Amino acid sequence: MNAPDIRQAIDKLGATISADPAKAKAKNAPATARLVNGLQCEVTGPHGERIRTDMPPAMGGAAGGPNPGWLFRGALASCTATVIAMRAAKLGIALDLLEVSAETDSDHRGMLGLDENISAGMRNLRMKIRIAGDAAPETLREIAAWADAHSPVGCTVRQAPACSIEIELAK
Repeated sequence: MNAPDIRQAIDKLGATISADPAKAKAKNAPATARLVNGLQCEVTGPHGERIRTDMPPAMGGAAGGPNPGWLFRGALASCTATVIAMRAAKLGIALDLLEVSAETDSDHRGMLGLDENISAGMRNLRMKIRIAGDAAPETLREIAAWADAHSPVGCTVRQAPACSIEIELAK
């Protein structure tokens, strides 16, 4: 889809939601991970989406796919890039280059249970955005900053939603 088509789709959806704000609410499709071999998991979605994750050999995996933390960083980077592209299209700005990278630090003692005082969570989240297009540098910076503030994955990380777990023991 090219920028004018993206802009038209965004404008149409925006008009629909403005006319009926209840249409903005959505329950997102689940992702289901199933352990298939060793530490490899197959993650599937309701429309045939499929990815396989694994851990590196140092953690007992076979490196048969990206690890879940990398997918998290990939989700953040691609979500931010998508929102930047959407915002640029909405403003009629053509992008010549867009790259978003996401990095984190972690302490494996948390995941391995070696120290209960250390979180398994990733920390020090950093994103780097490379962008070029037919707009002034300040405008491109504003688009990137706006997208960061409106990226669903980025907002979820910053707002830390309530999380619940339901455990079902299978027979």
